[in-house]
Amino acid sequence: MCGIIGTNFLSNKFDKSLELLNHRGPDFQKSVKIENKQFGHTRLAIIDLDEEANQPMIFDDILLVFNGEIFNYKELIHVQQLECKTKSDSEVLIRLYQKYEFDFLNKLNGMFSFCIYDMKKQLYFCGRDRYGKKPFFYYFKDNKFIFSSSIKSILNLLDSKPNLNKVALSKYVQYFVSFGEDTFYQDIFKLEASTYMIYEPNKAPELQKKKYYKMNTYKAIKDEKQALNDIEELLTKSVEYRLNSDVEVASLLSGGIDSSFISALYTKISGKKINTFSVGYDEHKNYCELNFAKITANHINSNHTPIEINHKEYIKHFEETLDMLEEPHGDSAAIPLNILSKHINKAGFKTVLSGEGSDEIFLGYESYAKFLKYYEFEKTLSKEQTFFLNDIIGALQNNTKESEYLRRIVKKQNLYNSFGEIYTDIQKKKLFKKVPSFKTENAKQDPVDWMSYIDLKIWLGEALLSKVDRISMGNSLEVRTPFLDFNLVNYMFSVESDIKVGDTNKYLLKKIASKYIPSEIINRSKKGFNSPFNEWLFKEYKDKILDVILEVNNETNLFNNDYIIHIYELAKANKFKQHLYSLYVFSLWYKKEYLS
Repeated sequence: MCGIIGTNFLSNKFDKSLELLNHRGPDFQKSVKIENKQFGHTRLAIIDLDEEANQPMIFDDILLVFNGEIFNYKELIHVQQLECKTKSDSEVLIRLYQKYEFDFLNKLNGMFSFCIYDMKKQLYFCGRDRYGKKPFFYYFKDNKFIFSSSIKSILNLLDSKPNLNKVALSKYVQYFVSFGEDTFYQDIFKLEASTYMIYEPNKAPELQKKKYYKMNTYKAIKDEKQALNDIEELLTKSVEYRLNSDVEVASLLSGGIDSSFISALYTKISGKKINTFSVGYDEHKNYCELNFAKITANHINSNHTPIEINHKEYIKHFEETLDMLEEPHGDSAAIPLNILSKHINKAGFKTVLSGEGSDEIFLGYESYAKFLKYYEFEKTLSKEQTFFLNDIIGALQNNTKESEYLRRIVKKQNLYNSFGEIYTDIQKKKLFKKVPSFKTENAKQDPVDWMSYIDLKIWLGEALLSKVDRISMGNSLEVRTPFLDFNLVNYMFSVESDIKVGDTNKYLLKKIASKYIPSEIINRSKKGFNSPFNEWLFKEYKDKILDVILEVNNETNLFNNDYIIHIYELAKANKFKQHLYSLYVFSLWYKKEYLS
């Protein structure tokens, strides 16, 4: 797991930009110049610890800077008959490029972002993994091309800071994260997940981008028993892949079914006493899951380390965490994750297993069941009734009571209708052209698949995975996610939806997990990775929260001041707290970036 950077020009600020990536790879750092181009790499050594695997890696006039892990690299070497001179997974990318040029990405099982520079063709070939686990940012303007694992590294190479990207802000106030290619800086973009990009300055002056992976929703699995057997086998294989490492692998253990099951599988596969870590809180115990984590730890007999956070420690890491995220990010779980990652790094571990992806492919969110009830009900309604129902569903999805929603409509006030309405310059046409359409990749629109797909694309792909990568790698820690093995994801989309839904959330997963973890974990209600962020922020900053938001808004005039104050008052009563948090995070970021 590493940091990468490259340019098509020379700059005396390049070394500083590379240094900004040191947290992603503290074990080795190097840059090279190829004519008027520069490439740099910082390495977190996990597979093949020898110097031969250091990067930038050059073989046969092909240069590689690569961030990630290719879990099936040994199989690829054998099956594809690749002649590799190192024992690293990195070289496999060069050899596959030599054999297939751009058509090898679907052969990879892993998480990755990379750039291959073909010196003879003077061609940049850049790629990113299927679900967006590893970041790839780029700048391309006035024939100046920069790519990096970090926005800060790109900003350091620019003559001036780009303006705020209001399209990204539009998305953020509705989804708590920007998605698609947009970052919060104009002219700095993300290479989207499951996409590769080609830049040939001597042939085609523009960047060429192409999707290489689409989910297949052909319903081939109609038997529940077969599905259960296949899923267990795929999950076991996925964990086995992610234990491929030349350093010790630990496991996150939240106390929920996902991380508990992964930790139990790891224990069974390895046949050893594994190391597990969990995080909780010394007050506001309703958010704390340490007791549940202990149940699983005792069950699998792991070397378990519970980490208890207090108010002082949370506040100490708050602004540091926002800085690590590089741009506004509305997931408040980032702060406890930062503290947890620090502890794991200090304990001497470089990589851990985690449970991201399970909720999306096994239907773990409570909102899925609610939506399906409305979906079935809606099919029986007239067109007029359906229109009214959609209004009510929209209100419910924004955490609003029906009575409050109707009262606001009667008074002709739209405070609750959509959090997005807080933004006075929403640019809706630009925004909604970028919302991913399930229909574009799938001929048949199944409501179950549609929910999974949208969450995989936006909430998981843009919010959760970006948070996990930036925070964990900010602490030189690699996170591996067995539920997001593409073979398992593809399989789950091929399972008949009625089988997946069953009679409870995570129906299929719970049936399999019952063989591995205690029933108390399987049958407990879902809590998610929550924290007393609202209580602690109000305790520490009080009205300064509102002062900062209003100060920024007085400078920008981006938001509706009345709405801001209303959301603030609600959050003081622990309602709409995520909305206020997102506004506060954006305002702190904007003040630091543009007003200081």
